[in-house]
Amino acid sequence: MLILIFSILLLPILFFIRFLRPFVLIRFGSLVSARIGHYAGNTELYLCEKDAGLQPKHPVDIFFNDKIVCNYQLKKMWDRTLNVCQITRLQRPLYIANSILPGSKKHIISLPSERDIYNLYERTSMHLSFTTEDERKGYEELSKMGVSKSSKFICFIARDSAYLDTVMPNGSWKYHDYRDCDIKRLLYAAEEMSRRGYFSIRMGAVVKESLNTNNPRIIDYATKYRTDFMDIYLCSKCYFFISPGIGLDAVPALFRRPILYANFIPFEQIHSWGSNYLFIPRKLWLTSEKRFMAFREIIESGAGRFGRAEQYEQAGIEVVDNTPEEIRDVTIEMDERLKGTWQTTEEDEELQQRFWTLFRKSELHGVIKARIGSDFLRQNKDLLE
Repeated sequence: MLILIFSILLLPILFFIRFLRPFVLIRFGSLVSARIGHYAGNTELYLCEKDAGLQPKHPVDIFFNDKIVCNYQLKKMWDRTLNVCQITRLQRPLYIANSILPGSKKHIISLPSERDIYNLYERTSMHLSFTTEDERKGYEELSKMGVSKSSKFICFIARDSAYLDTVMPNGSWKYHDYRDCDIKRLLYAAEEMSRRGYFSIRMGAVVKESLNTNNPRIIDYATKYRTDFMDIYLCSKCYFFISPGIGLDAVPALFRRPILYANFIPFEQIHSWGSNYLFIPRKLWLTSEKRFMAFREIIESGAGRFGRAEQYEQAGIEVVDNTPEEIRDVTIEMDERLKGTWQTTEEDEELQQRFWTLFRKSELHGVIKARIGSDFLRQNKDLLE
């Protein structure tokens, strides 16, 4: 009842906003602040669309956050970049009042999806930056972890159910279980990067288990040092980020950092738009036929878009994680590609071309610039048949 009263009281303001529309367009929108992938990715792409002329010219856009804010450092940075109303209780009555009047859609901001199918990240500059005080604080926190100002580091993460089970305990998240992977599978890669002189920092806001290592260059930040501020700072400064394709990797993306996607699934939803993106997918094992599905078969069967664990189970498909060796090898490739020392062959380029012709332009893919791991593709040429 109280919301309805507020909505009625707001109607004169909405009438006035419509009166102003020929002169200035005022719009309202919701930021998906409860989930960091959407809070970072969708919001950044909205700003990229503005830069590219894909949003209305010169609107006055006013945003609201969700009741839950996943990261308060990111909130602080968006608050100083966008017009964000801090009175969250105003949001619902405002939307109700707006929907009562004609022309409501013109006054609602529809955020883009997090998929950069127009390659906007590479055509625009990033929109967030740290203050001088933030930079000082970031260097201090890195020093506490034993990482000097001049040291290069990578960030890596594995998905488990701990975060959603903790932050949203009333939800049922088992449908996401097919995306879970073991953090220990990334230790070979972290050890290799240590031998190459880098630090490796394990990320995660809430995790099921600590990282068992005595290597001082491999840092279990998730269980020992984690803060909202450093989540964003580390993602923005890393040499590259290793992810299975989860929300946090939207943060290095908005800061235009290179990303290696290992253990990626669903297959067809790979982030194909970044020229500094490299990936290897999980393989799909048909239990009844005792064989791996070919890449084309995954796409044509629809399995490449499966988004729930029960879909794989009903189709008789077992999701097979990348091996530690596969992840290590593609990490080496990422390092050498970034340094400009990676040696490719005619066979590698022919395999890449054959692989990427499987992906058509759609709501998932535009111009494809990413690459699949070269060694992974050589070892799985039979899946290209």
